[in-house]
Amino acid sequence: MATENHLFQKRVNLFDGISMVAGAMIGSGIFIVSADIARSVGSPGWLLVVWLITGLITIIGALSYGELASMMPQVGGQYVYLRESYHPLVGFLFGWTTFLVIQCGSIAAVAVAFAKFSGVLFPWISETNILVQIGALKINSTMVVAIAMIAFLTWLNTRGIVTGKTVQNVFSSTKVIALFGFIAVGLLATKSIHSLEINKEVFWKASQIGAGNQIIPLAGFSLIAAIGTALVGSLFAADAWYNVTYMSEEVINPKRNVPLSLFFGTLLVSVLYLLTNFIYIKVLPLSGSSSGTDVLSRGIQFATDDRVATSAMSIIFGDYAAIIMAVLIMISTFGCNHSLIMAGPRVYFAMARDGLFFKKVAEINKNGVPGFAIVVQGIWSILLCMSGTYGNLLDYVIFAVLIFFTLTILAIFILRIKKPDIPRPYKAFGYPVIPAIYILVTTFIMVILLKYKPNYTYPGLIIVLAGIPVFYIWRKFNKRTGVKE
Repeated sequence: MATENHLFQKRVNLFDGISMVAGAMIGSGIFIVSADIARSVGSPGWLLVVWLITGLITIIGALSYGELASMMPQVGGQYVYLRESYHPLVGFLFGWTTFLVIQCGSIAAVAVAFAKFSGVLFPWISETNILVQIGALKINSTMVVAIAMIAFLTWLNTRGIVTGKTVQNVFSSTKVIALFGFIAVGLLATKSIHSLEINKEVFWKASQIGAGNQIIPLAGFSLIAAIGTALVGSLFAADAWYNVTYMSEEVINPKRNVPLSLFFGTLLVSVLYLLTNFIYIKVLPLSGSSSGTDVLSRGIQFATDDRVATSAMSIIFGDYAAIIMAVLIMISTFGCNHSLIMAGPRVYFAMARDGLFFKKVAEINKNGVPGFAIVVQGIWSILLCMSGTYGNLLDYVIFAVLIFFTLTILAIFILRIKKPDIPRPYKAFGYPVIPAIYILVTTFIMVILLKYKPNYTYPGLIIVLAGIPVFYIWRKFNKRTGVKE
């Protein structure tokens, strides 16, 4: 295994690590995706079950990743785990997909979400406000703000890990406190609202909205399939918790602090997400109509633009809800993107160090961070933002992420056999039963998605597989030019 690169500065403590996990997870998804989940499962109880399953999958994944993180506390994290467990090709496919779609596509999407919600406060920021048009390319003010956000955070993260972690801590703490505030207000200020009583009457009556808004009852396997497809949104909202593993060489005592950061960070956010959804069903009826004239008649299912949190807040704060939620989501998306932009380049750095990316990407700048890798990521994210393709790419992310989740947890079993003598300061919780259940559950979800959401899954699989010829071309080029792998 590769040795540590001591040019990295060990400045990340346990609190910083937890902040990075929580900061990467909490974006705009928790405020939006429950509407689509509610349309998929049709009942308050099953809405909560979807979020509970998401939390359990995420926490179990984090507990399992902890073993690998304690064994291999190296820059690149998950890329290294896959490379060492299987073959450099598998590690490359993870890095390829991370750069091409998962990380940069997420950065572009989160930046646009930030810009769109900024438009609530500043009407000039609008997708209809076209500033420049060059042929088919239209640059609107929303795009300009999104690009400016990516460019600023890219520059900020080239300034060093201390600057990066300080900003991360501020924004992560702010949005965790804000979510707790949202939950507290929802619990205390809604005594006269009867939505929870309405929801109790249909708590476990699962249904799905079909063509023409037809209500289709769900039971048996159809319910299981509906839950499986609904998990796409909640898993995406809870994604990126593993980003702290990319920065292991910058963590103080990584064999202890990376596993603990994974556990406490995912536990914190999973509890917050579940409580937030309880507030949704306490404040709003789940069922609604797309033609409803107010937030109660539209319900969670048909919240305007799927902005469930804004609808819930409007019940409590009236006309100020849109502004309050816009500010909260701006803080949330800014902090989320900062975490994504900070962590991702460590994967490309590790790939370049193995001769599987541009050589310059493996350079550390004077501030002790992979500056060129950060810039390359920023450029690709901006191009995705300008192209408008990031939305389609993100539809494919979860399937690709689930593939690598499953392979990474399976790696625990493989390394127990291949490399039994490597010290394991932390061992996967409930091994072998809990990790095996995780593998079975994620595999089942992938099968469900392949059957019921092929438009989301096969393109994601194609993106992953497209990296195979690229890997061999890159290796051949490196051998020809004398680059050591």
